[in-house]
Amino acid sequence: MSAAAAAAGTIAVMPARDRAPRPFAVAARELLRDTLFDAARDALARRPWAEITMGEIAAAAGVSRQTLYKEFGSRDAFAQAFVVREGLRFLDAVEEAVRAHLDDPHAALAAALGVFLKAAAEDPVVRTLIHDDGTGGMLPLVTTQGAPVVALASARLTDVMRDGWPEASREDAEVLAESLVRLAISYAMLPKDPVEETIPSVMALVGPFVDRALRRG
Repeated sequence: MSAAAAAAGTIAVMPARDRAPRPFAVAARELLRDTLFDAARDALARRPWAEITMGEIAAAAGVSRQTLYKEFGSRDAFAQAFVVREGLRFLDAVEEAVRAHLDDPHAALAAALGVFLKAAAEDPVVRTLIHDDGTGGMLPLVTTQGAPVVALASARLTDVMRDGWPEASREDAEVLAESLVRLAISYAMLPKDPVEETIPSVMALVGPFVDRALRRG
């Protein structure tokens, strides 16, 4: 078991009275942000981002428009934070897919890629984000302005690979992680073949690098 997994297990069984409670202000802010993000997600499932107002999201969340702007500052800042939150929603599943196949790095990365591409194909909001034709208002957040999303996903994947395969250098893990993330976004935005056919194509490209990084070639 990895150190992270062990820590998670420890937290899971720790009696509630032994856990340090979160300050009320922190918990309240997290609840506010999650409620606003959930309202945006519900709205996006029905209409493109360009047609959704901040007032609409605030009203659905049960707060004022001023409260929303006080928390995020601008519509663009809210949208960027929302995209990051949506990415976090399934990064845990990507990590789980990798950890389930640590004895076979090729299978692990193929499974992770599959989780991402299937989410892009099946989740209505993720589909809205990455299949925006430029008129919906969200496309720049996953392309030209998508640095926070790419950086976050790459860092998480790098840590998982370094934890599972410590023989790989951090530099190699970082290169591989960012390449996979960018490839996944590209394939999700412009799918050519079914997911089952895309995964072997990507693995044929990155497989030799994986073997070299792990000194298994």
